[in-house]
Amino acid sequence: MTEKDLIAGCKSNDRKAQEALYRRYFPVVKSLCLRYTQDEDRLISIINDGFMKVFKGINQYKSKGSFEGWIRRTAFNALSDYFRKENKYLKKTNFEVPERGQKEEALADLFYADLLVMVDDLPEMTARVFTKYAIEGYTHKEIGESLGFSDGTSKWHLFEARKKLKAQLKNTKGHKLYSYVG
Repeated sequence: MTEKDLIAGCKSNDRKAQEALYRRYFPVVKSLCLRYTQDEDRLISIINDGFMKVFKGINQYKSKGSFEGWIRRTAFNALSDYFRKENKYLKKTNFEVPERGQKEEALADLFYADLLVMVDDLPEMTARVFTKYAIEGYTHKEIGESLGFSDGTSKWHLFEARKKLKAQLKNTKGHKLYSYVG
């Protein structure tokens, strides 16, 4: 089944096309999600949420740019939503001292949610390049081609994003970044 057939089938709610799309792009979405969690239950939940967003929003895809890129972006949005919801829950929870290893994972998850908020404060193009490179895993060449500029310009935007994010992190004075830390 071609990509166009998959898209058309999914737009008409064809279950076979949806299954074929899921099977074809599962490894792509899984590799994206594995960067942020290795917990199997959490991983499957995020992947399935991502594909539900793909199937519900398939009519929004206008055949501009890479379909795989659109799926990655949609899956990343599901990933972001998951950690934002979890972060809201964590803000309302009183923590006991976690076992060794759990604390580091919890802090990493919270840092990720905080980082997403910081990325939203970056200039639009700089944020897009940072997200495509650092989160979605695109190369500078792919980013430049998709956004219409050279890979050197992509590298510059990434440099600027890192510089501004580093400055934002310094302003948090380290420990005040996480909402539950006193």
